[in-house]
Amino acid sequence: MYDEHAELAVDNTFLRAAHGFAQALRRSLCYIIFLRMLRTRKSLICGALIGFVLVHMYLKFSIDLTVELHKFTGGRRHLPIKVNLSSIKKSDEVARQLSSKVRVMCWIMTHPQNLEKKAKHVRATWAKHCNTVLYMSSSTSDFPAIGLNVSEGRENLYWKTIRALQYIHSHHLNTAEWFLKADDDTFVVVENLRRLLSRYNTDEPVYLGHRYKVLVQQGYMSGGAGYVLSREAVRRFVQGFSSGQCTHISPVEDMALGVCMQTMKVEPGDSRDEKLRETFNPFTPGDHLSHPANGKQDSGYSYYSTKQGSECCSDYAISFHYVQPQGMYELEYYTHHLRPFGYQYRFEPTVSANITAKP
Repeated sequence: MYDEHAELAVDNTFLRAAHGFAQALRRSLCYIIFLRMLRTRKSLICGALIGFVLVHMYLKFSIDLTVELHKFTGGRRHLPIKVNLSSIKKSDEVARQLSSKVRVMCWIMTHPQNLEKKAKHVRATWAKHCNTVLYMSSSTSDFPAIGLNVSEGRENLYWKTIRALQYIHSHHLNTAEWFLKADDDTFVVVENLRRLLSRYNTDEPVYLGHRYKVLVQQGYMSGGAGYVLSREAVRRFVQGFSSGQCTHISPVEDMALGVCMQTMKVEPGDSRDEKLRETFNPFTPGDHLSHPANGKQDSGYSYYSTKQGSECCSDYAISFHYVQPQGMYELEYYTHHLRPFGYQYRFEPTVSANITAKP
């Protein structure tokens, strides 16, 4: 049965929809042509087709950047997949701003026999991200390495550290805000270190690393994982030896330094991330993800409880120890180049506005 009211309602619906679409194109010549087409049902279909073509052309020419991901040669798909990347930020602007505002001097503990075996691989990878790099050795060379006039050997490690910090205090105290000590088999993600340090004030006496809870009341930072001192912490350490408040009490470098830090009232900072995962790690990534092949464990020494598996370490991990030369290049690739496409990162913290703001 013919229903005039129903057809009228349908026509009104079409007219309202068509009018809304026409409003979007009101500044073009097609607007006038489109209104005239509304008078008949056939013209409406024709107008819809023309509108589809116009919208398609608009979208095609508004895409500023596309990337061909993969071309399928089998099945029904033969055309390249294209993704609009015009809204994706590829800049490292935040890292660059942090680099200028949170300056880090990296000093690498090494010795003459390791300059070519290990230190050169540090120099070729992560050390490039430091603001300044010093290679501390027992003798000067054109590597370049700074000779500290200290004999080599584990029994002299703390003397080497003492002399290194005295040298930095005398020659580079204003070169950076923060001073990182690392071994020549430690890998460091310097950008993640700067993010951690952005929470702290270098004029405050603080140092950070993987904190152990034994032997020193306030704990001390693992030497192998690396530790970082504020400018005020360096001042107090050197002052401690000048005044006699600190002495060479043990060849165990990291523990002995921790004793001096406690004596000079330098506070151990909490270097864990927002999810309480470690950022400074005293073993290789594999050893933290599973049981270490060498049987070493630090769970009994660590100040905070440790975990294994993917929660062992922060997504913004700062360091790993016992990394072989080849591993330096692997970790540099993983941290600065490898990205899974289309992956929603599980941990996306923000950097405080005062760090990225212009001075």
